[in-house]
Order: sequence, then structure tokens, then C-alpha cells
Amino acid sequence: MEKIHPSEITPEHVYMSRRRFMRGVGAVVAGSLLSACGVPQVGSPTETPATPDPTSEPKVKATADELGDPLTSFKAVTNYNNFYEFTTNKERVARLAEDFITSPWTVEVGGLVHKPRTFDIDDLRQFPQEERIYRLRCVEAWSMVIPWVGFPLSELLKDVEPTSKAKFVRFETLFDPDQMPGQKNSTFDWPYVEGLRLDEAMHDLTLMATGLYGKSLLSQNGAPVRLVVPWKYGFKSIKSIVKIDLVEEMPMSLWMAAAPQEYGFYANVNPSVSHPRWSQTSERRIGESGRRETLMFNGYGEEVAGLYAGMDLKKNF
Repeated sequence: MEKIHPSEITPEHVYMSRRRFMRGVGAVVAGSLLSACGVPQVGSPTETPATPDPTSEPKVKATADELGDPLTSFKAVTNYNNFYEFTTNKERVARLAEDFITSPWTVEVGGLVHKPRTFDIDDLRQFPQEERIYRLRCVEAWSMVIPWVGFPLSELLKDVEPTSKAKFVRFETLFDPDQMPGQKNSTFDWPYVEGLRLDEAMHDLTLMATGLYGKSLLSQNGAPVRLVVPWKYGFKSIKSIVKIDLVEEMPMSLWMAAAPQEYGFYANVNPSVSHPRWSQTSERRIGESGRRETLMFNGYGEEVAGLYAGMDLKKNF
């Protein structure tokens, strides 16, 4: 199947509404809008996703990603989750997160910016929401195809205006052991922290997700707002974000601190770099039998390989 170019994916009405928004705030859009991980009949933008009903199978217009891979079922996406703040057992996260309080919720954005600001979840939903079909590749060598709802992180960062000293973006998850019992595990240095280079964060594929399958995020998926970086292993896509700081030095992430020999800062999907305990050359797609070949940058190399020109991706793993 011929791969659909990202610029051909976004419906015209989504593209035009976003252009109008950008002109309204005086932002400059570099290049054409990328949706990158959908199909031509991708759903229209969702202003505010509906209240989730975990018992229903939502209907979305898109049925596959741009490579023709079918969506992972809503049941699997919402019942097979890595969220160590609750538990290390993927199939128990949904139950333990049932009563997690996600409203009211604020995200403090500051550090090396000209206009620090605290956003509540309604503020974040004022950014034009889009549906994007992205592959999720876990470092544990399983994967999914998920229809996210959200907006490019770049729009949020433009709003706070990074200073010239800002080189990295540091993200932090809520720390609340009473609600998140996994945080009572002293193995990890809580709260969960992750980071991106500023150019990675500004890339149009980098998404702040507020929903999936046309609904608001459920707690087990990182409600009410999470990061999605589709060319990196899933642990980079930090959940339940409460703080974002623009910083000059590379941040130390939770996994880098816990196991530096196993988890580097970049975490780009790379089949040629094995995890110390298993190969990354293949993956198990949830809902499929057998295994499939792992794609470099999770199949998004055409869009993101230029970010790493001249780098040794085995050294900078």
C-alpha cells in the first residue's frame, strides 16, 4: 500500500480553521500542517470530547492509520495500560484509576518563557482539537494504533513564548500517593518526569492529547491531558501532566534515573538498538497474533529523521 503523505491527510476544514486561529494569535506556521498519522476520512475536530462511557465501543470515521494498519480496539486501549503511578500490572490500572479526580485540573507552564501561565483543562481545550491516528510503540515491544484527540504542543509553547535560553522542555506528572497508590513504591523517584529537546517539542507531530476515540481521556490513559510523541517509545509520552518547564539543561527523566543503562534521553524507536534484556527488531501488535517488524522511528522517519541528522543514534539511545 502506498503511504499517504501527511499533508494529504488533514481535511480542508480542519486546516482552514487552524489557520484562522493562528492568524488570530499572531503565530507563524512553518510549513504545511501535518496530521501525519491518519487517513483521508479522518474525523472532524472535537471541540470538547464527550464524557467517556467505558462500556461502549465508540465510532470513529477513521479505521486505520496511514500505513493501512487497523485501529486497536477501544476495549484494549482502555484496559491494557502502563501507568506505574497506579500499578505495574497493566490489566489492573483501569480499576485502580476509576476514582481518580481529574477536575479541577491545572497545568503550570513556566521556566525560561516570557509569559508564564497556568492553564486549566478548559483553557487547553480552547486550542483547536484534532483527531490524529498514531502508532504507539512500547519499549516492552508491544504496540497499538490509537485515534487520539488533541492539539500540537507547539501551540501551547508559542503561547508562553520561550526565551532564547530555552533548549529543553521538562514535563511533570501529578504526585498524589493517596490517589495513585503506585507512587508509594520507593523504587522510583516520584513524581514522574520526562523531557524533550525544544525542537522535538515544537515538531507538529508532538501532541498534547485530551481524548481518544472521540471521547475525553479516561484516567488509565493519562487524563485529563498527556503527551504523545509517536516516533518515541511510549514511556516518553508522560501522563496526567501538571507542570511544564522550559529549561536550558537536559532534564533527568524518571527512567533515566532508575535505570540509566537501559533508558536514554532520546528513546527513539530504533530496531537496530536492542534493549539490554530483549530485542527491538519486532513487536507484538495488541489484537494480532504473531509479531511484526519494528519500523525505524515507528514509521515516522520521513517526518522526523532530520531532527537527528549527524547524531549517533546508538550512542544517543
